[in-house]
Amino acid sequence: MSVSLPHRESRLLLRSSWGTVNIGDIAHTPGILHLLEQYLPDTEVRLWPTSVGNGVEEMLHKRFPRLVILKSPGDIQTALKECDFLIHGSGPSLIAHRDVARWRTETGGKPYGIYGITLTDVSAQDAELIRGARFAFFRDSVSLKRVQDRGIGCPVLEFSPDAAFATDLHNDAAATAFLRANRLEEGKFLCVIPRLRYSPYWKMFHSAMSSEDERKHARSEAMKEHDHAPLRAVITAVTRQTPLKVLVCPEDESQMAVGKEMLVDPLPADVKEKVVWRERYWLTDEALSTYRRSAGLFGLEMHSPILCVGNGVPAIVCRFAEQTSKGFMWRDIGLGEWLFDMDKDEEFPRITEAVLTVAGNSGAAREKANRARDFVLRRFRETMGVVQREVLSAKAASPRTELK
Repeated sequence: MSVSLPHRESRLLLRSSWGTVNIGDIAHTPGILHLLEQYLPDTEVRLWPTSVGNGVEEMLHKRFPRLVILKSPGDIQTALKECDFLIHGSGPSLIAHRDVARWRTETGGKPYGIYGITLTDVSAQDAELIRGARFAFFRDSVSLKRVQDRGIGCPVLEFSPDAAFATDLHNDAAATAFLRANRLEEGKFLCVIPRLRYSPYWKMFHSAMSSEDERKHARSEAMKEHDHAPLRAVITAVTRQTPLKVLVCPEDESQMAVGKEMLVDPLPADVKEKVVWRERYWLTDEALSTYRRSAGLFGLEMHSPILCVGNGVPAIVCRFAEQTSKGFMWRDIGLGEWLFDMDKDEEFPRITEAVLTVAGNSGAAREKANRARDFVLRRFRETMGVVQREVLSAKAASPRTELK
C-alpha cells in the first residue's frame, strides 16, 4: 500500500524584471504577478530577475508578500529542480532566451511558455524556443504575424497585450504630496513624456560609450528637435486653450533632463507658468498613482500609456521606427485614433487635435480608455486560462514522492 504525501502548490518560475531605470521595465513584473495572483491563486511564484534594486524589491514585496525572489546561483538551481513550469514574461524580445534554453536543457524538458513579447528579428534560437513552448503570446499583431509568416508554431500562438496593463501598484501618499507641492489638482492636469530615439543606457549605467552608442546618440541628437517640437505645440495649445496644467515627467532615468531641455525650457513664459517639471525619477507605484489623478497622458513612450489605460486613464502614443512594433498594440486594443507616427510629419497637427479632444471631453475620453481596458481584460482572461491549464497540467505530471 502507498500513501501520497500531502498536496503541494504548483511551483512557477517567472523570468522577468529586466531593469530598474525604466518604470516600464519594472511594470512587466507586477503586471503578470497580479494576473497570476488572480488566475492561479494557489501557485507559488518564484521570480528570477535581472534586477530588482533601487527600491523595486521592496515595492514588489509590499504588493506581493508571498513572492519568492531568487538572489543567488543556488536559488536558481533549486528553482530549476523544484518548479513545474517557467514563464518568460513580457518584454521587448525573447530577452532571456539563454535562460529559457537553460531551463529546457537542465530540467530534462520541463514545459515553459512565453507571455506578451515583441519580436523584431526572429533568430534561429528564438524560433526553436517558440516551437518548444506550450504557448507563445505576442503583445502586438505585427510580431505575431512575423512569426506566423516564418511558419513557426506551437500549441497556442496568439496575441495578448503586455502584462503591464495589469499593474495595480500605488503610492498614493507620495503622489498626493508631489501634486500638493506643485499646485496640481486632481483631474486638472495632463502628463507628457519626452523620449530620445535611443535611450542613453550608457549614461544611466555610467559606462563608456561604445561605437554603437555613439551611432545611436548621433541619431537621437539629430532627431530630438523634430520629435519634441510637436509636443511643445500640444503643451502650448493645452495651456492656452484649456484650464488644464501640464506635468512633464519621466519614464526612465534619462528623461528628466530631456524634458527640461526639449519641452520646458523653450516654452513661452505664459505657457511655462502652467507647466510643472518633475526633476526626480520615480518608481512605478508613485508614477501610476500620479497618472490616476491626471486627466490623461501623451508623449513618446509606451509603458506609461499602458499603465494609464490599464487603469482607465486616457493615453495617446506617439511612436517612431526605433521603438520596434510594440506601439501597434494601440491599434490592436482599439485605440488606433490615439496612435501617431512621428516619422510622418503630416500627422503632427492631429496630435494636438487628439489631446485637445481628450482635454475638452474627459468623460468620453475615459469611456474610450475603459473600452480598450475591457478588451485587454478579456484577452487576459482568455490567455491566462491557457496559462492556468498548462501550469496545473505540468504540476500534475511532475514526479510524486510516495511513502511505501
